[in-house]
Amino acid sequence: MIKAKTLVVGLVACLLVGSLAAHQLKSAVTTILFNDRTGNIEVMHRFNLHDAEHAVGELFNKDQVDIHTDEATRALFAAYVLERFSLKTSLGDELPLTSVGYQVDGRDFWVYQETTIPAAIEGLEVHHNALQELWSEQQNLVNIEGKGEIKSLQFNANDDGLTVQFD
Repeated sequence: MIKAKTLVVGLVACLLVGSLAAHQLKSAVTTILFNDRTGNIEVMHRFNLHDAEHAVGELFNKDQVDIHTDEATRALFAAYVLERFSLKTSLGDELPLTSVGYQVDGRDFWVYQETTIPAAIEGLEVHHNALQELWSEQQNLVNIEGKGEIKSLQFNANDDGLTVQFD
């Protein structure tokens, strides 16, 4: 009987450690989509909801943070993301991004932006440092789609602007 209890307690402990470790990776994924149908570059940022709530609490000294129910908190985090992301053409021209909105979707928080596709664009310079001032291990993956083969940029804490050229 004692062995069985010890075994059950050990298994529960392993499951708890596993679930805690499951969210140790601090990361966000952004998709930059060149949408020829709309004529826009569409930007979609996906953050883990738990990370977003934790960040709002730390960045803005908020004790009670609930992105699910608090519109002001959602707007605050979305505005923060918009300040930490920018695009330039490979020639250095700033691409003015317009906020399209944000939403909670399950365990994710999405932030959306767009801008018109410039006439002759040969590449991008991307800046994305959201959450990196909080967590040095934060990684922001950016996937660029709709301009030939999918290209990816991985932003770590020491990265400022990364570039990609189109074929």
